[in-house]
Amino acid sequence: MVAPVAMNISKKLKISPVPSIIAIAIASNLQGAATLVGDTTSILLGSHAGLDFLDFFVYRGRPGMFWVVQLAAVAATLVLLVVFRKYGETIDIKDRSEVTDYFPSVILVGMVVLLILASFLPENPATTNGLICMGLFLIGLAVEMVKQKNLKMFVSAFKEIDYFTLLLLGSLFIVIAGITEAGVVEAIGQFFVKVSNNNLFAIYTLIVWASVIFSAFIDNIPYTATMLPVVTSIGTLLAIDPTILYFGLLSGATLGGNLTPIGASANIAGIGILRKDGYEVSVKDFMKISVPFTLAAVVTGYVLIWLIWA
Repeated sequence: MVAPVAMNISKKLKISPVPSIIAIAIASNLQGAATLVGDTTSILLGSHAGLDFLDFFVYRGRPGMFWVVQLAAVAATLVLLVVFRKYGETIDIKDRSEVTDYFPSVILVGMVVLLILASFLPENPATTNGLICMGLFLIGLAVEMVKQKNLKMFVSAFKEIDYFTLLLLGSLFIVIAGITEAGVVEAIGQFFVKVSNNNLFAIYTLIVWASVIFSAFIDNIPYTATMLPVVTSIGTLLAIDPTILYFGLLSGATLGGNLTPIGASANIAGIGILRKDGYEVSVKDFMKISVPFTLAAVVTGYVLIWLIWA
């Protein structure tokens, strides 16, 4: 949503949109860990650990992930200011876009509000979030079809759905359930405990930084879905509250996805928008911005989560 705006502004200023869109992608991924509805990884954690929307702000009397992410964002933004220090020109934009349709914004805000409210429902069915999103999609589609009087939009809209990702995630959850039943997840948890010599700090450090590395090369959504049962198993083996490990996993996996262009969906979307406009972004160019940003955010989150929850 924001990247096309940056693209338009860059064209008016006659500058390259690459740095700004990379910054938007990695910043949006960072803030995704701040709330229950900010990213799929947060939704997965909330569902697995039974967290509601407010738990991301204050959980068991302590600051939640929201505040950790905001301080990480401050640190990462200061790093961006250094990286972008050469962009110091004065700008003057006289052309202003006129908004003619507010309905998409209403749908977006409605989705966020409904997802928040759904998190407070007792014994919330696992399909609730999906039903909310699909319901609003159908409402938006129906309204647009009536406005444009074009029934073919129904078919074209369903063609735009990323069925590959849906099938991938669905298959992944089946595999995870299978290996959990077979005892593989517990075995992985035992391996983590053994390697760290039953030391909580060592396990926490291993989970955070292993998540950063793995999420740099594979999408952080399937990685998080796979690791959540492992973290639960580690907590059971050590007879501890796994909250610190849950938040460490969320921090490492979500923020680690910022390291490379393929580490997070936001990065892939941003690069795709640039490619459609004729801008090819190399891994080197992306990482010049993403690496310092990510390291500043992860280190800040790593320290704060340990100080708050250890």
